[in-house]
Amino acid sequence: MEVYNTLTKKKETFRPREPGKVSMYVCGPTTYNLIHLGNARPLVVFDTIRRYLTYRGYAVTFVQNFTDIDDKIITRAAEEGAEPLALSERYIKEYFQDAAALNVLPADVHPRVTEHMPVIIDLVVRLLERGFAYEVEGNVYFAVTRFPEYGKLSGRSLDEMLAGARVEVDPRKRHPMDFALWKRSRPGEPAWDSPWGPGRPGWHIECSAMSLHYLGPGFDIHGGGADLIFPHHENEIAQSEAATGQPFVRYWLHNGFITVNREKMSKSLGNFFLVREILEKFPPSVVRFFLLNTHYRSPLDFDDTRLAVAGRALDRLRVSARLLEEGLENGRERAAGAEEEALLSELERFKDAFIRAMDDDFNTAQAIGVFFDLAHRVNGYLHRSQPPVRAALAAARELYRDFNRVLGLFPVDEQTGRFVFEEPCFGGKAEQLLELLIAVRQEARQRKDWTTADRIRAGLRELGIVLEDTPEGVRWRVV
Repeated sequence: MEVYNTLTKKKETFRPREPGKVSMYVCGPTTYNLIHLGNARPLVVFDTIRRYLTYRGYAVTFVQNFTDIDDKIITRAAEEGAEPLALSERYIKEYFQDAAALNVLPADVHPRVTEHMPVIIDLVVRLLERGFAYEVEGNVYFAVTRFPEYGKLSGRSLDEMLAGARVEVDPRKRHPMDFALWKRSRPGEPAWDSPWGPGRPGWHIECSAMSLHYLGPGFDIHGGGADLIFPHHENEIAQSEAATGQPFVRYWLHNGFITVNREKMSKSLGNFFLVREILEKFPPSVVRFFLLNTHYRSPLDFDDTRLAVAGRALDRLRVSARLLEEGLENGRERAAGAEEEALLSELERFKDAFIRAMDDDFNTAQAIGVFFDLAHRVNGYLHRSQPPVRAALAAARELYRDFNRVLGLFPVDEQTGRFVFEEPCFGGKAEQLLELLIAVRQEARQRKDWTTADRIRAGLRELGIVLEDTPEGVRWRVV
């Protein structure tokens, strides 16, 4: 298995800290609003990476935090006339609702900043004791010039950072790029007691403290969006390695930006789309499929048309899985023949191809292509004239389930183990209307009204729905 490490700027063979175990930390949301599609991409990407590592036999410890106190939270709470911590709690609950809709599994630990103040303060104290930080008027800053490797993740020198940064002028700082570890609170703001007076932590120290607390130094994977490389992850490395004297993380993984008309999606530009709004128009599985159908490090341009295209593609997998379930119900218990032996052999090749794709830096786009190849092959087998062999279909269904365990495209009924299918992407009551049209066409065929039957078939074909007449009845699929 190879992963692209942002720290070394190349693919590396994945070797975890402990054989058979993987420790992962992924930066979670700052809870002052509903999540938008740009937030959703790392959620889905690193959920899928976690799923794949588990599928490959690793015992994965997955930690994802909530920043539940922050300047943005305080500002939003003031705007809404709410208490900051109550606002955070509300949006944490909303986060879990959206994450569950996207079939994102809960982390093993979801630490909150407000529940880890002693751990954070201890880390700041350690940095002061080791000479990497200084205190001014109740504020504590990290001294970037004291850490010679500062900039190794982003690949920029201090001069380059300063030239390209919007740095708040603060005469109390020794260097413009020094960043806050602890911030003195203003009157009326939430505050926690510390050796430097009442205040709250800076953004960067929170993730260092919580990841080190749960995973220890040198843990395996730290993930997040590419927008976090600098300054957040750069600062995490500096303060963590300065405090411990050990490498902080083995592999840094970052997903690419989501763009809208080639511009980065962001709240500041006003071009962001809330996941909740998107899910009013598209099934959650379509959104997840859309996010995974491009390699995680590549940029992904968003619009409704692309989601609609993704929906029609996913419908083909959905129909194939439904036909497979029906084939199992109608299949025969008989010995496998030459065609079944060929299918079983190809199933192994599909499995190997899927693993090769995911082993190559978690190439979900290529893995999804393998899933489609599998579906095409199974569909061909199901369209034979004689009833299929149940044992062959059971093996195919197990591979569908394996692929789905990794990609998380379809929910699964825990009682029956069967896929739970949403409405098709063409939406609403469309599937029921389609079945009605098929029934009307069948009645026309029985009356030998071939003109009406052919008109229905041709009209559906123009809409991208193909009808196939088989000895077991009419089947339809989306093309």
